[in-house]
Amino acid sequence: MKPSERTASSLPRGPRRLTLASASLVVSLAASLAACSLTPKYERPAAPVAADWPSADALPSPVAGERAAAELPWQDFVQDAQLRELIGMALENNRDLRVAVKAIEQARALYQVRRADELPTVAAAASGQRSEPNPGAGDKGPKVNSLYSVGLGVAGWELDFFGRIAALKDAALANYLATEEARKSAQISLVAGVASAWLQLRTDTELLALAERTLATREQSLSLVRLRFEHGASSGLDLRQAESLIAVAKAARAQQQRLRAQDINLLTLLVGAPLPERLLPPLRPSAEPARTPTLSQTVSAVEPVPELPGFAPIPAGLPSDLLLHRPDIRAAEQQLIAANANIGAARANFFPRITLTASLGRVSTDLDGLIGSGGSGAWSFGPTLTLPIFDGGRNQANLEASEAAREIAVAQYEKAIQSAFREVADALASRGTLDEQLAAMRVQAQAERARFELVELRYRNGVASHLDLLDAQRSLFAIEQALAQAQLAQRVADVQLYKALGGGWIEPAPRS
Repeated sequence: MKPSERTASSLPRGPRRLTLASASLVVSLAASLAACSLTPKYERPAAPVAADWPSADALPSPVAGERAAAELPWQDFVQDAQLRELIGMALENNRDLRVAVKAIEQARALYQVRRADELPTVAAAASGQRSEPNPGAGDKGPKVNSLYSVGLGVAGWELDFFGRIAALKDAALANYLATEEARKSAQISLVAGVASAWLQLRTDTELLALAERTLATREQSLSLVRLRFEHGASSGLDLRQAESLIAVAKAARAQQQRLRAQDINLLTLLVGAPLPERLLPPLRPSAEPARTPTLSQTVSAVEPVPELPGFAPIPAGLPSDLLLHRPDIRAAEQQLIAANANIGAARANFFPRITLTASLGRVSTDLDGLIGSGGSGAWSFGPTLTLPIFDGGRNQANLEASEAAREIAVAQYEKAIQSAFREVADALASRGTLDEQLAAMRVQAQAERARFELVELRYRNGVASHLDLLDAQRSLFAIEQALAQAQLAQRVADVQLYKALGGGWIEPAPRS
């Protein structure tokens, strides 16, 4: 038994007082040095981006009192009731978001483990021992000895003189906060993903209806060409060209049916539950089978593709706002803070560690004496000092690895800022050019629609050739498809801008 672990019954009164005073001195010294830290002072790196967005002069001026995108709840940004319901279902059922929530709970528990390392662990212990010192001595030897003990003890409590445990706790706290920001980022991506998939489904549904209307129109045109061919007014070449256009329309319809089914599958995965039929964009009824027209009948023109639902307008703000509003940037900064704290823990490994082991209880040679008068009080106190002398360069390598990890975290933080800046700049560029593009394409579609009607009328009267009619049909179908895709790109750009500016994770304030 070490001198520092002798029981109270074996120590004179004077040394016992001296040992208790030494314990008090050690605890006081630990409290006074607990604030010592070897962690480098954290300084946020400068943002490696420009102070303004590209083409800032072309952006609309901010409106007084207008909320930033990150402060706009997704319920206010989304204008369509069906889409709001789908997003609400996704936030409840999406499995990726559930994983992110559970990761927060895991990080919180690990942080609590690091916090517990700062406090001593007190445990109750009871033991019993029976032994026979000299079994071969028979009746002349000593009898069986018994020793029972019970008490409370502290084992291996490290006094954090140089901030090693505090640095590990700070790193765990930063990782926990980074996980919380990652959950917000996952929610933002989910809201944007559901909105984009729903817009794609709406567009493919309208393109499917366009393909079916075009097919019906071309079937009527084929009937008219066949009728003209039978009367000698058209050639066999015109008949074969009309049949080819019908095959193209059928192929386009099959493609849109496949894309629409895939859109529903993607939206179902994002929502995490079967989609109610009432929340899906309905299919328009197919056109009636074409009847054989007379030479005086006019072929039906293609209807325009309807516009997609819009979203609430949002201001762009300044690039510096991203540092405050983007959860992925804040998560990267927390990872940088954790790497910085790990350097302090690595530096503390070069200094001595002092651990305390102590116990207080009773001992007795009789089991009943533990709670009666037959036992006696006992205590032990044993500080341990560990000073690294030679470790083969382990501590130095650990410090170098921690410093390299911090440099990696700095680069990742700066890359997160640059990526966010690029996402916002791309979304702003799309928003600034798609409006003009859509206006021009609508004018073109209207002109092509009028052209088709005029060419069909001229063809029916024998003024225009069948080649002119085919060219008008192809041009109208192509511009209607392109117009639908441009409308989709415009709405998706609004969603991406909202996501890039950090919107989508704030919930609206409850009504009073």
